[in-house]
Amino acid sequence: MRKDKQLLVITHLSQLLDLVSGIGGFLVPLILWAIKKDEIEGMDEHGKAILNFRISMFLYVLLCIPMILLFGLGLLGFIVLGIFYFIFPIMNAIRASNEEEPNYPFSISFF
Repeated sequence: MRKDKQLLVITHLSQLLDLVSGIGGFLVPLILWAIKKDEIEGMDEHGKAILNFRISMFLYVLLCIPMILLFGLGLLGFIVLGIFYFIFPIMNAIRASNEEEPNYPFSISFF
């Protein structure tokens, strides 16, 4: 296994592709993790953290949809989730560049 901090950083930042394309922020980290998890030190851990975060956020978005009917709470939820979608990938890219473990709060462990 070899170290490649730049690839770990790119994997975290690739989640921001959702701002440009609808699904790229999920597919690119998934593909990078699937291909490089056995070659790059830490890729398995970072990739799993990203995928857990992405799936968790998707479930939270689904929960916000019916919450719109309850006094617009779903709209507030969408705003908070939008901030999470933007801030946490950047924070974890910085953590990856410092060789720290990824930390995505509110993430459910699926992998």
